[in-house]
Amino acid sequence: MDRVVLGMDPHKRSATIEVMAADETVLGGGRYGTGRDGYDPMLCYARQWPNRVWAVEGCNGIGRHIAIRLLADGEQVVDVPPKLSARARVFATGQGRKIDATDAHSVALVGTRMAGLRPVAGDEQLALLRILVDRRRSLGEDHTRMVAQLHQLLLELIPGGATKYFSAAQAKAILAKVRPRDVAGKARRRVAAELISDRERVYRRSKDADKSSRSWSPPPAPP
Repeated sequence: MDRVVLGMDPHKRSATIEVMAADETVLGGGRYGTGRDGYDPMLCYARQWPNRVWAVEGCNGIGRHIAIRLLADGEQVVDVPPKLSARARVFATGQGRKIDATDAHSVALVGTRMAGLRPVAGDEQLALLRILVDRRRSLGEDHTRMVAQLHQLLLELIPGGATKYFSAAQAKAILAKVRPRDVAGKARRRVAAELISDRERVYRRSKDADKSSRSWSPPPAPP
């Protein structure tokens, strides 16, 4: 049987697919949820075409979560860059307006017409490193946000605020000298104390995340 391409327009909670033959005949398609009750029927539907490949838009972005699941289920997946599918959509429809069904059709066209699309490989080591890096970045963003909030509260509690850089111990010492009497001031002091504790917790988690990242090492190259 000739190979078919399942073009997919992925979202967080849904995926629209179109099944296309080598001569660009549309054989089927549909819209499915990405939860287990939607993903399983989609995979069952696709398996009626034994010689198939999934062309998923944005496997390094919005399509990554479903591409990983397809790989885990033994499916063949290629990545369709959004720029290519957008170009195909304009050529196919004469306009660039995004509609799920139109997007799935344009992705299927790219998957059918273009050779050399990047196959998506299931690299567990790379996936692990990406998870650790994303977690460390998220913790860093949380820390920056907390410091900014703490600076603002200290500026409202103390004339001139605090120095730009200070440790948790220094922040506690500064706050210990503040004794507001008004209701708003007391609330500011309480929230500032909570932020200091949260900042300490995030800092510890950041250090743990750094250790995990440093302990990771790539697998040895094949001989």
